[in-house]
Amino acid sequence: MNPHLAQLQPYPFEKLRALFAGVTPDPQYREIKLSIGEPQHATPQFIMDALHANLRGLANYPTTQGIPALRQAIAAWCDRRYGIAVDPESEVLPVNGSREALFSFAQAVIDPSRGRPIVVSPNPFYQIYEGAAYLAGAEPRFLNNLPDNGFAFDYEQLTPEEWARVQLFYVCSPGNPTGKVLSLADWKTLFALSDKYGFVIASDECYSEIYFDEAKPPIGGLQAAKLLGRNFDRLVMFSSLSKRSNVPGMRSGFVAGDAKLLKAFLLYRTYHGCAMAPPVQAASVAAWNDEAHVLDNRDQYREKFAACTPLIASALGTAMPDASFYLWAKTPIADSEFARGLLEHYNVVVLPGSFLARDSQGVNPGAGFVRIALVAGLEECLEASRRIVQFTQQL
Repeated sequence: MNPHLAQLQPYPFEKLRALFAGVTPDPQYREIKLSIGEPQHATPQFIMDALHANLRGLANYPTTQGIPALRQAIAAWCDRRYGIAVDPESEVLPVNGSREALFSFAQAVIDPSRGRPIVVSPNPFYQIYEGAAYLAGAEPRFLNNLPDNGFAFDYEQLTPEEWARVQLFYVCSPGNPTGKVLSLADWKTLFALSDKYGFVIASDECYSEIYFDEAKPPIGGLQAAKLLGRNFDRLVMFSSLSKRSNVPGMRSGFVAGDAKLLKAFLLYRTYHGCAMAPPVQAASVAAWNDEAHVLDNRDQYREKFAACTPLIASALGTAMPDASFYLWAKTPIADSEFARGLLEHYNVVVLPGSFLARDSQGVNPGAGFVRIALVAGLEECLEASRRIVQFTQQL
């Protein structure tokens, strides 16, 4: 077996199952699950119709690069959303959701023959980054995102010698779980480090379309590059329809950016056997070409956050995130104890923050927090918020 497999930690939801072993929730409450970032809003009918109308495509082998219409739809969306021009022939690559692409990208990019490569990740973080680093033969390093400095990166956590070993830097903006959005100044600092040390930036932007002010959409990595007068060298973005269009089961997203990197990544993916099914490609074209359903989706999240955040904030230390659909809430007791007690007494499931982070610089930046995913309907989220307040008041 690949020895790097032994370095992988259990996924957060496996840890959650172990934590909840032996817990019997109070039967007077029905379960409300706010632990997993799985959108619960209805999938738009027109996307399902497009999927159904193209089922005959199952009779054909898909190409790894995807159909021209899909790459063109993605490029057109990038132009509308970010004001950037990406070449659909060389700078766009459809993928089966951002998760598999974020993992496989590291396998294509990391050169283990160059000393001991480092992959940098935010902390707390999406665990795929860590697994991707290990399986690529690299060493993950975690830069703590703490509330004391607004969840910003502290680049001083790595020495110049360590920065010289960095080959890949994962960014998540809007962040999971903090909701932090990188500013243009943040991007400028990160680009300067990339220029100095030559590492690749992988910008995970799967939450980019869940925000609260229509006049201030989150800035993207490629957009930041354009605004700063740069090209896309050593920079790629990952996006997905899962949260934007409420189709997590469709597994559809894309990677865009540096044409040289995408050429190599396409070669890797050709062997990886991960071409998107033709009906999914057709439905994805329909989804990327429509914004009305995305506006409606944001309206639903905006209503939930406006109603639930003040309630939860009255009991826990939290506030509106910059974007995304999570509340990152500080707990009055250990986060794992809080999550276990909340399930037992009120049948609400949240995720302990320590499960989403690693010890770094003597601290686990997720400890003492829980991630609350406001993905259920408004009434369910409000009911869960009331139960969280009641539970906290009893502690």
